[in-house]
Amino acid sequence: MEQLNVKPTLNEDVCEVSCVNLDTITHLQTVIQEDEILGMVDIFKALADPTRMKIAFMLDQAHELCVCDVAAVLGSSMATTSHHLRTLKTMNIASSRKEGKNVIYSLKDDHIRTLIQMTLEHQREKIDDEYK
Repeated sequence: MEQLNVKPTLNEDVCEVSCVNLDTITHLQTVIQEDEILGMVDIFKALADPTRMKIAFMLDQAHELCVCDVAAVLGSSMATTSHHLRTLKTMNIASSRKEGKNVIYSLKDDHIRTLIQMTLEHQREKIDDEYK
């Protein structure tokens, strides 16, 4: 493991003595793909909206919901609900199918479901830690 030493700094948020692990840096520079990172950022951006996160959570819980049901839970108009659902679909977070005159939405795949469940678990742990 080759390391490169740099001058020390005084700050609690940084290492007191900076050293760089060149093997690790080289590895990370080869595995980080900018287009993949930007795609992940887009997923988090889409879910950063509270209404869209509520919808994703509802889809995780119910597995499938028609636009009418989502609008009713949100207390929102069909147009606003459809806009949010369309955004989730465009971002590959949700998928839809037509069933008669209704459009049924679900989460795109188990990866999204896992992301939502793990984020919720992390949030609940954070809240539990605050009350200890």
